[in-house]
Amino acid sequence: MDGFLLLAFLFLIAGVIAVPIASRLGLGSVLGYLLAGIAISPILGWLHVDVVSIQHFAEFGVVMMLFLVGLELEPQVLWKMRAKLLGLGGLQVVVTAVLVTAIAMAFGYTWTVALAIGLVFSLSSTAIVLQTLNEKGLMRSDGGQSSFSVLLFQDIAVIPMLAFIPLLALPELQELAAAAHGADDGGHASLSLVDRVSGWQRALITVGAIAFVFIVGSYLTRPIFRFIAMAKLRELFTAAALLMVIAIALLMVVVGLSPALGTFLAGVVLANSEYRHELESDIAPFKGLLLGVFFISVGAGIDFELLLGRPGLIFGLAAALMAPR
Repeated sequence: MDGFLLLAFLFLIAGVIAVPIASRLGLGSVLGYLLAGIAISPILGWLHVDVVSIQHFAEFGVVMMLFLVGLELEPQVLWKMRAKLLGLGGLQVVVTAVLVTAIAMAFGYTWTVALAIGLVFSLSSTAIVLQTLNEKGLMRSDGGQSSFSVLLFQDIAVIPMLAFIPLLALPELQELAAAAHGADDGGHASLSLVDRVSGWQRALITVGAIAFVFIVGSYLTRPIFRFIAMAKLRELFTAAALLMVIAIALLMVVVGLSPALGTFLAGVVLANSEYRHELESDIAPFKGLLLGVFFISVGAGIDFELLLGRPGLIFGLAAALMAPR
């Protein structure tokens, strides 16, 4: 208990101090959280805190953020965005992957390794971009909608990428990955139901899970929330909203899909619900806090020994990554 209180105190005081300063300087809250994490990283190291575990927990803030974004998009609006989603998003992913693959091959990497690097570099951080767009009020602008279309396509593209990238791995890397995966599991069974099924069975399970989300969102949420509203307890409604998001995220994990994508689809289905505003107001505070903890943990996890050891390579790659794509 004492350790938890100390850790919570460190994260909160770092964020409360760093974020207003960064916002005042026009740097944005994301950079403020990252600087806060950098500032407390020596203390976390001295306390032997597992920053990676905190980061994995706080990633649920990204899931909540995409659920809230989905609540602001009616299905008709999403359908109107299909040209940007497939055209602009697909073009960005394909062109970036091809260019980075060619550059990696020019540096002497094999085509399999180069393609894996290209696929990774074609993706962006949904959390950072959406947080910045929301802060600057650009989410509903043409540029914001185009950026969101690209990010959404990237989130969808991650699913086939995760299935394809292991096929590109070198044999020796596959052995190391298998050994590391076995050590990380610690004997616990995987939650996924699709690890050992055929391709067509996996496709059927995926379609069934998405259909289940649409059916529940369209027909069952209203009677469920009406039943909960009978208790006239605000905290019970908040608990129900969190339960729904967590349940959908867990379902997506079980069928091998992205939790963020699943909750986004659920948000789109519920965009016309009369309980939309209550869901937004109940989940938004949790989303903000978890995103803050996530960014602080990312800043605290920076490997400064690697950064100082190869500054030219790292800053050069960072500049190339931030170049217009």
